Amino acid sequence: MATERSNEPIGVFDSGIGGLTVVAALQRLLPSENIFYLGDTARVPYGGKSRRTVERYSIEIGGLLLAERAKVIVVACNTASALAVPRMKEIFKVPVQGVVTPGAQAAAKSTLIGKVGVVGTRATISSGAYEHAINSINPGIQVLSAACPLLVPLIEEGMFDDDVTKIMLSRYLGPMLKAGIDTLVLGCTHYPLLRNTIAEVAGPHVTLVDSAENCALAVKRLLADAGIAASPRRLGGLNVALTDATEGFLRSAAQALELEIGDVALRSVQSEEGNPA
Repeated sequence: MATERSNEPIGVFDSGIGGLTVVAALQRLLPSENIFYLGDTARVPYGGKSRRTVERYSIEIGGLLLAERAKVIVVACNTASALAVPRMKEIFKVPVQGVVTPGAQAAAKSTLIGKVGVVGTRATISSGAYEHAINSINPGIQVLSAACPLLVPLIEEGMFDDDVTKIMLSRYLGPMLKAGIDTLVLGCTHYPLLRNTIAEVAGPHVTLVDSAENCALAVKRLLADAGIAASPRRLGGLNVALTDATEGFLRSAAQALELEIGDVALRSVQSEEGNPA
């Protein structure tokens, strides 16, 4: 019964810690929901890996979330959303929600002149997932994309407002800003941590679309439609697990996002050789 599942957690995963931006958005929008977050820190990043490998990793992590009785799986990773969500929807019996479609819908609604920029990892950009999703909504929208491989390392070093970060952003965003975009999709869940700096570089005439925020809105609709939303009378909680004991960036990200994270659990995954990592 759907009502029996209402108190079970929303399962959220990312290749690392960046998906905590989705967790923060979910907590703001759905404070009564329990959330179980799993960061695959043993195999981060997914951004440079093949579709087959990303699918395999995502299915393995999804299985771990189901072991935690997740009532829905939220793929808080743009790379996994672009490459693995279709296969996950075929395999898993619970609903699977990625970040690409909600971000694309928000971008298509936001643009006034039909020019949208997308920034993300190499894998997300090369997949063309956002371009396809945006153009499936409105074929007349011009989508300009840029892979930004150096942004995640800068973010994980805590260089949110550093001059080096601003220089790299100016280089990555320059061509699409020159082309006259009026909307920019933050196509990596790390990027909302740079929101203020990105807004400064992009300028006041460019609207930023946060895929994390729009993913949370999609999850809210999904839970309501399925009849498995938690009672609004209770206060939800957050549990965090990682596949490798690396908590440095976890704590700084949690502080930046104003998340309360207690003890962090460890979960085992398979290594490339088939042995537990």
